[in-house]
Amino acid sequence: MFSSVNPATGEAFATHRPHDDPEVEGRLALAAETYRRWRTSNLDERTALLGAIADRFAADKQRLAEMAVREMGKTLTSAIAEVEKCAAAFRYYAEAGPALLADAEVTTASGRAVASWHALGPVLAIMPWNFPYWQVVRFVAPAIMAGNTGLLKHASLTQGCAALLEEVVLEAGAPRGLFQNLAIEARRVAPLLADDRIVAATLTGSEGAGAQIAEAAGRALKKVVLELGGSDPFVVMRSADIAEAAAVAVTARTQNAGQSCICAKRMIVHADVYDDFMARFSAGMRDLAIGDPMAADTAMGPLSSTAQRDEVLQQAADAVAEGATAVLAPEKIDRPGAWMTAGILTDLPPDGRFAREEIFGPVASVWKVADLDEAITRANDVPFGLGSSVWTTDPAEQASFARDLECGMVAVNAMLASTPEAPFGGVKRSGHGRELGPWGLHEFMNLKAVMLPRGEKSGQVGD
Repeated sequence: MFSSVNPATGEAFATHRPHDDPEVEGRLALAAETYRRWRTSNLDERTALLGAIADRFAADKQRLAEMAVREMGKTLTSAIAEVEKCAAAFRYYAEAGPALLADAEVTTASGRAVASWHALGPVLAIMPWNFPYWQVVRFVAPAIMAGNTGLLKHASLTQGCAALLEEVVLEAGAPRGLFQNLAIEARRVAPLLADDRIVAATLTGSEGAGAQIAEAAGRALKKVVLELGGSDPFVVMRSADIAEAAAVAVTARTQNAGQSCICAKRMIVHADVYDDFMARFSAGMRDLAIGDPMAADTAMGPLSSTAQRDEVLQQAADAVAEGATAVLAPEKIDRPGAWMTAGILTDLPPDGRFAREEIFGPVASVWKVADLDEAITRANDVPFGLGSSVWTTDPAEQASFARDLECGMVAVNAMLASTPEAPFGGVKRSGHGRELGPWGLHEFMNLKAVMLPRGEKSGQVGD
């Protein structure tokens, strides 16, 4: 059984029965059957459904958000914002999708070729608990627009959210089998990837999970999109507004209790403004409002589980043992649930384990650098390459960061955040492939070339 445990209290409040093998087979067969019809559905039908799903998310945002708070501890304010962002993504694909699927034509030596986008089939999504709705919607909204069907293997912590996702999509009028939840353990994913009815997979999760999914999919020669860990740099240069940068750095490090792949985890600060930044950043982290995640004035709730909290505290303790200085030591809060305070580490040995390891919780590392070149070198000196945030008003520095940072995303004078219109994804051990925008729509589609001789009547040949 899967248990939903409120990390704010440590109390289990629901159990969820895993689907047995016949149920999984039935859902997989239904996904394949529904795909055969949905792949040739009218684009107007797809956009109407996406709009209806967006409306359901907006109407049910309180119910959806409260489930996320109870299952993984994020604040109600951030959970509502997450659900609203999901509605925006469905609306984006409803509005932009048809144009993104239009045919493209090129002239060839013998005539012309029409490039058209076609659906692939049922796609399996393996998703984490930290953004239990948004991570899924980044996959399912473009899947519906593309003409695919989707199967969700969600995290064990958030099975209540998973069930609500399927419920809301069905309530919006989706045909049965278009999007289904698979309540299964991780060990049961590999056989699904080997099944010919699953055409591709997408995973958001850890580096280790990504390697396992890539290996299983590779044996079956199936495409995967992997959005994995990150140790994102937050670079502050001399020309930055230090007060604003420090305030945003607190939010960037502690949003979702620090449990976000694109949280700013390493603050890289120019020596000339280091002391000013540290004074402001330390005060902000120390004064962080930690409390009831349902309260409007709470900035950070508990972590997702006591196991996750204990792992983060142990990482911080090990970093200090390795030579780091705890400018602000993270501490366990002595109350039921997965509570801890925020922390700041400095003086990490550059070649040590914790200079290059992701800490998935509200503990920041801060680095002092002498110039632009050292800032870029330090930012790139990790095995990850997901996102980054750079703070400078110098156009030449902005251009250098945009060109030279080894990552999939760069935010300039702002906290990095995903948006439905722009590509999302990373390089190096942060994964490969892209979600969102036209790029996420096309990841799980077949770009088919239709070769036509001169004089053949043109027209839309895609789905």
